[in-house]
Amino acid sequence: MPAYDKADIQRRMHGAVEALKHDLGGLRTGRAQTSLLDPVVVEVYGSHMPLNQVATVSAPEPRMLSVQVWDRHNVSSVEKAIRSAGLGLNPVTDGQNVRLPIPDLTEERRKELAKLAGQYAEKARIAARNVRRDGMEALKTDEKKHEISQDEHKRLEAEVQKVTDETIKEIDTAAHAKEKEILQK
Repeated sequence: MPAYDKADIQRRMHGAVEALKHDLGGLRTGRAQTSLLDPVVVEVYGSHMPLNQVATVSAPEPRMLSVQVWDRHNVSSVEKAIRSAGLGLNPVTDGQNVRLPIPDLTEERRKELAKLAGQYAEKARIAARNVRRDGMEALKTDEKKHEISQDEHKRLEAEVQKVTDETIKEIDTAAHAKEKEILQK
């Protein structure tokens, strides 16, 4: 059985891109996005639950998030969790609805967020390179075991490099788009 698995390499590369997109989704830009509240964990019923399991999050306006809490007993817990999440949001409670006006970002904060987006992208590039390295090592192993020829090794090596280049291009595109979105006023 060959050690090299093209499908596994592609799946892991895709995983690096998806992880980056998830990380970038959590970065706050000037616009209201429901993904902003993804990291919020609420303490309810004696356990910790993601916000989306105790409330419905929506963005009714470009600069406003609305959190409709399902059980009125959890409203204060949700409000407390949002305040302590470090997102810089000030919840306004109205019955079972918690409104979150999205404040403007300062120029300094925009630069910090753009820098953070760059760091997330670099982490994803490193993950992609690690997958490439694993693929190249698997090819060497297969050639040593005489499961593939030297020509096949070279061809598959080029294939792994091509997938890596495409993945890194996708990572750069996603990061560049997010940085541009953050730095726009």
